[in-house]
Amino acid sequence: MDATVDIALALDAACVDVIELGIPFSDPLADGPSIQAAGHRALLGGATVARALDTLREIRSRSAIPIVLMTYFNPALSYGLDRFARDVAGAGADGVIQTDLTPEEADLWIPAARGAGLDTVFLLAPTSTESRIDVVTGIATGFIYCVSRTGVTGARDEIPMELEEFVGRVRRKTDLPVCVGFGISTSDHVRRITAFSDGVVVGSALVDLIATTNRSDLGAKVKQFAEGLRA
Repeated sequence: MDATVDIALALDAACVDVIELGIPFSDPLADGPSIQAAGHRALLGGATVARALDTLREIRSRSAIPIVLMTYFNPALSYGLDRFARDVAGAGADGVIQTDLTPEEADLWIPAARGAGLDTVFLLAPTSTESRIDVVTGIATGFIYCVSRTGVTGARDEIPMELEEFVGRVRRKTDLPVCVGFGISTSDHVRRITAFSDGVVVGSALVDLIATTNRSDLGAKVKQFAEGLRA
């Protein structure tokens, strides 16, 4: 948990726009091997929702960078949705991504989040229909999270050819920032995708770096990595 605080501060020093802080879950169905393994390590290390919020409070006491929590619906449901929203906001989060929560099942979460002042970020995929885009852009706040490909998270080499067209379809439906995630790992990816989007979400590549870096070098390596992507 202490290392997580250091990582967040290093990302802030690298001038990233938003930090996505994961709350580990035992069945991360949207995540690939890197984040599955990270979640497993975190759970073995004693990570809980409460401890994640303690870590968030520590980061917030030392940084004003926007922070979005990313998790699955079950931890929030078990914690109690109203209590979860209240405690998350009180700890300093700006929004929450509940990766497996569909709009049709969000009728309890959205008012709880809005009542606590939290943004509710939803995902869209390249396979999303026009009606599905309408639904998500109608209820999302903060930003729209466009998944670059079908499947799970994980660093990839190639950018799907249809990605720009997909992002364009979403852009026509919303004034919110449109950000792209899943599979983005290099500065070339960032350069090419930000030509038609408002931002990129980098997860697995950073998680892999963290997993293979000595604790003493962690802050410097994370900062260097993030600065390279921004440049």
